[in-house]
Amino acid sequence: MKDDEQTKFCRDCGASLNARAEICPACGIRQIPAPSIIQLGTIAPNGRSKLAAILLAFFLGGFGIHKFYLGQIGWGIVYLLLCWTFIPAFVAIIEAILLLVMSDERFNAKFGQQR
Repeated sequence: MKDDEQTKFCRDCGASLNARAEICPACGIRQIPAPSIIQLGTIAPNGRSKLAAILLAFFLGGFGIHKFYLGQIGWGIVYLLLCWTFIPAFVAIIEAILLLVMSDERFNAKFGQQR
């Protein structure tokens, strides 16, 4: 490994440090890890999890459980009343995919309000 690949610079003071270091030894500031492409484990300010919403929509979406979880009680009741038609199940699979590709900022803006 080259020396450049083993070092990075502190985001606060600019000191050179090990690439795997979590805290800068010079200033003591925690280093932020590089963002991943899709972060499923993110949690909105009100405690709703994007991963939980996706899993509920995929597995129990035909009954509208993901709608209740996301605070859309009216839609949850509609899904529950129409669950015998299997239409909500097909729509919920599409919603699970849409939640999967939704950005964290959009998820927080749409579903992250306080209850």
